[in-house]
Amino acid sequence: MSITLLDQNTINKIAAGEVVERPSSVVKELVENAIDAGATAITVEIKEGGISFIRVTDNGSGINKDEIEIAFKRHATSKIKSIEDLMAVSSLGFRGEALASIAAVSQVELITKTAECLSGVHYTIDGGVPGEVAEIGAPEGTTFIVRNLFYNTPVRRKFLKTATTEGGYIGSLVEYLALSHPDISFRFISNNQNKLHTSGNMNLKDIIYNVYGRDITNNLYEISGKSQDIEASGFIGKPMVVRGNRTYENYYINGRYIKSSIITKAIEDAYKGFIMPHNYPFSAIHFKINPAIIDVNVHPTKMELRFSNNEYIYNFVYDTCLKALNSKELIAEVSVPEPVAVKMQEAPVVRNVMPDIKLPEPFEIKRSEQMVKEDKVRYEALTKSEPPKQMNLFENKLLDENSRNKYRIIGQLFDTYWLIEFEDKFYMMDQHAAHEKVLYERTMNKLHNKTIGTQMILPPIVLSLNMHEEEIYKANQDIFKRLGYEIEEFGGNEYKVTGIPAGLPKMDYKQLLIDVLDGLSEESAGKDPDIITEKVASMSCKAAVKGNNRLSFNEAFELMDELMKAENPYNCPHGRPTLIMMSKYEIEKKFKRIV
Repeated sequence: MSITLLDQNTINKIAAGEVVERPSSVVKELVENAIDAGATAITVEIKEGGISFIRVTDNGSGINKDEIEIAFKRHATSKIKSIEDLMAVSSLGFRGEALASIAAVSQVELITKTAECLSGVHYTIDGGVPGEVAEIGAPEGTTFIVRNLFYNTPVRRKFLKTATTEGGYIGSLVEYLALSHPDISFRFISNNQNKLHTSGNMNLKDIIYNVYGRDITNNLYEISGKSQDIEASGFIGKPMVVRGNRTYENYYINGRYIKSSIITKAIEDAYKGFIMPHNYPFSAIHFKINPAIIDVNVHPTKMELRFSNNEYIYNFVYDTCLKALNSKELIAEVSVPEPVAVKMQEAPVVRNVMPDIKLPEPFEIKRSEQMVKEDKVRYEALTKSEPPKQMNLFENKLLDENSRNKYRIIGQLFDTYWLIEFEDKFYMMDQHAAHEKVLYERTMNKLHNKTIGTQMILPPIVLSLNMHEEEIYKANQDIFKRLGYEIEEFGGNEYKVTGIPAGLPKMDYKQLLIDVLDGLSEESAGKDPDIITEKVASMSCKAAVKGNNRLSFNEAFELMDELMKAENPYNCPHGRPTLIMMSKYEIEKKFKRIV
């Protein structure tokens, strides 16, 4: 087999494959170049998901006429001159592959004008083949038009998804870019329809409203933090604002929409105990990080960053998010929308069991059209108003030492929920979720302080383990010791359990141990540092008092006292609420005492 050199056209197409994966890749490169050019307004317009047409227009500084052809050559850039400059680069489009790669697999048209020139410049390049440079009337800035992406590489085009899906990728990208640059006005047009328009007024919350809507915007906590090499500002969602995937987790490093496994883990760990497992929180956080502690990554997508001190970054992000979450009383407030109209067709016939009182005849409430219209207006006004806010730091809290003698336990509902009156609010406490939280934090504190005790049992529990279970147990003996278990070999495949964690209530201790062992077998045994937390949460759930178990008033008071001492008393270890609340005002509205 002979070895030959590839021609330049083929080389360019191969290089394009590293940079241009789909239409959203083109938009990303062109918008980042516009941002680097100092643009304050950027418009992205696409047709057919960007496959047939992409236009990116900006009001930036433009490109000089004598630099246009150079700009479309490989490794041409205005950002760096040597490898040493990579460490200090703070702009977005530092790699000189973008324009050459885009031009190699599409038909590109460029119109640009600088402030110094009286007229603009028009340039075309088709599949990497340059056209003529001509003068044209144009406003200051740059417009790129990209047509027929991958028209000369049909195999690559076959791998694209539908126009709707590709357009969705571009829409999400523009949203991320708008959130990362609140000082720039972004407009996104798809198939002649306006999809997004931000003002560029520097107000991040306004952009969140434009992208995610009222409900999320009204349920955010502002966060801020600063240390020697890192500064954070932005918003995170209340625990109720979650998704089943990470699409709500957005953060920006030095103005760039980026991904970092360390930052992602820190944000998600801060929410542990506040939200259910396998749910992910909302975040829109801007980080300013000293470039000296960033490991430069020149991967073509420029989407992953690494840091020279991961632990420092993790602790800063974790502490900043947790501080915002812990500063609020996170009791969910129950609110029921007002009915639009009420019509009772027929009241049931009620037998008069008290002869001295005459009951009214069955009746019907009839409402005029005007009354229905008035109800509808009131309902729309209600739904457009803000959702009831969480209690803030300056209001009295139910779960506070100063409130111990001020609340009143009214009784128990369905042998599960305790009804509590405090000031002008009504609370319901889930005894199982509350007890879970108490047991979880009690056990975790003992683990952290290495004071967890062992309760000896007679007769011992005898476990028969198969080969796989035995392997899992031996790989995780340290976990069982830390939890307070005393386990020894008993011959063959049997093990004798003579000690269990101290303080557990009466329960099936053997089944609890089997459940913990099963949970470990589902994980990468001995590898995951979070596994101990999950096992304690599971153990707390098994040990906690269940619903339909009747507690005494004294036990309920004791449970409230224990809950007050918890670090996060508002959610069980799995993220479910321990309490919910209704205001007196809301209750009186339901009974029509307030109109």
